[in-house]
Amino acid sequence: MNGVTAIANILKMEGVDFVAVMPTNPLIEAVAVAGIRPIVCRQERTGIHMADGFSRINNGKRTGIFLAQNGPGAENAFTGIAVAYADSVPLLFLPAGAARDRQGVHPYFSPTKSYETVTKWSETINAANRVPELMRRAFTKLRGGRPGPVLLEIPSDVAVEELDEVDFDYEVPVHVRTAADPEAVARAATALLAADRPLIQAGQGVLYAEASRELQEVAEFLQAPVMTTLLGKSAFPETHPLSVGSGGTSTTGSVHKYMMGADAVFGVGCSFTRANTAVPIPRGKTIIHSTNDHEDINKDIKSQYPLVGDSKLVLSQLLEELKRQSNSQGREVDHELQEDIKATKEKWLEQWMPKLTSDEVPLNPYRVMWDLMHNVDLDNTIVTHESGSPREYAGPFWEARAPRSFIGWGKSTQLGYSLGLAMGAKLAEPGKQVINIMGDAAFGMVGMDMETAARAEIPILTIVLNNSTMAIYPDSRFPEAVNRYDIKHLTGNFADVAQALGVFSERVTEPGEIVPAIQRALEMNRSGKPVLLEFITKEEGEYSKFQWS
Repeated sequence: MNGVTAIANILKMEGVDFVAVMPTNPLIEAVAVAGIRPIVCRQERTGIHMADGFSRINNGKRTGIFLAQNGPGAENAFTGIAVAYADSVPLLFLPAGAARDRQGVHPYFSPTKSYETVTKWSETINAANRVPELMRRAFTKLRGGRPGPVLLEIPSDVAVEELDEVDFDYEVPVHVRTAADPEAVARAATALLAADRPLIQAGQGVLYAEASRELQEVAEFLQAPVMTTLLGKSAFPETHPLSVGSGGTSTTGSVHKYMMGADAVFGVGCSFTRANTAVPIPRGKTIIHSTNDHEDINKDIKSQYPLVGDSKLVLSQLLEELKRQSNSQGREVDHELQEDIKATKEKWLEQWMPKLTSDEVPLNPYRVMWDLMHNVDLDNTIVTHESGSPREYAGPFWEARAPRSFIGWGKSTQLGYSLGLAMGAKLAEPGKQVINIMGDAAFGMVGMDMETAARAEIPILTIVLNNSTMAIYPDSRFPEAVNRYDIKHLTGNFADVAQALGVFSERVTEPGEIVPAIQRALEMNRSGKPVLLEFITKEEGEYSKFQWS
């Protein structure tokens, strides 16, 4: 067999049934021969976003794959890999490369060197007989420690180079998990039991570890409020009486209240990295920090009680130690706390109800999001947001009930990310309703890939909030450019564009048409067709933000 046949056979052994591609790559024909479906995208980053969404929904247990062309294809893919790296997503990038005797020669592009800063591991397959070894190392890195994208470059001559079948000794590597130091667990448990007002902050590490049940058990033992990060949203059910919602650039009134009032913050499966999309940690808190990456410890936030290990294992360890030290099965239900959480949420929502239920024309985007949430089966729906304003509209208000029912993202806020995420999520969970909420600027970045959804028969629902402007940027940021050149103004009829690309679409302008349009769209999705709904909205620049000092 030759190099690409060996790679395709390994992907088949790994249970891969589709790869996102942008021709040409010598591996495309080999995976097709192996019975793996290649899906061609209109641009490289959307294909990577598809692989990203697929990996996220599968919590890395199944890996999203993207194949790129040598040269321009590998160059164009950079932004997609960069955002996967920022958000710690395990996906495998297999770009074609120049022949070995042309590597290092100007102007040949080197994916291996160029991607070193945005991948967990970046390597060249420099001989066909090394394919099993390097693919084994790639999947091992995808399955252990902090998640992240992995790159293996396939030089054109290695693709056709023969290897003896005796050298094809691939075995699927197991997932590697580590537990925390027992002494560190004991110290952390003591600190949590001593805290008067502990708050738990859950990140996406809880999702990747599939540790939502263990998180709930620890929260109920401590009777501690639980918030999630934006990336960790859905790790803890927001219907639970201890849930205070998710944090981000915009957040809930409950997150603000309980973060400000906490004397101890237990971060689990999160990095505590200072970022625009992260809730700040005010000074003076005792910090208990559980992460699977030791480099997160004491990076931005000083942690008195660090724990390094898989979230599922660490939470299980911690629960047993809490029981041992307290000689109990948990604290009594704190009805006063739970009633206060409920009342705080109701008070915050009451302040936002005029926008969430507005009859304004142009439409208020909060009304569109609110009506959407109340007309889908939240137990059988996956939703993701776009960068900018759609993130602010959805993050605090969308009720996430089950793990991976909401794909939060934003360590790198590239416009257009949500469309590929939604397609990848639908491929991972074909029985779920999948929705992405984007703005008109984001659609302008990736809108042609609605044709990919139609051609590949991926029935997602895309919501475009079209306010004909970039609402996330206040006019005060560039007043002269706005006044003199109107630089924020955008135009376009995206429902017509989608229809021309083979997608069922509607343009909605009246509040009374929001729900009927959503219901028609869901029915079309059930019949197997992708849908785009374009809602003509106002420029809404008010978000649920708070002061943290």
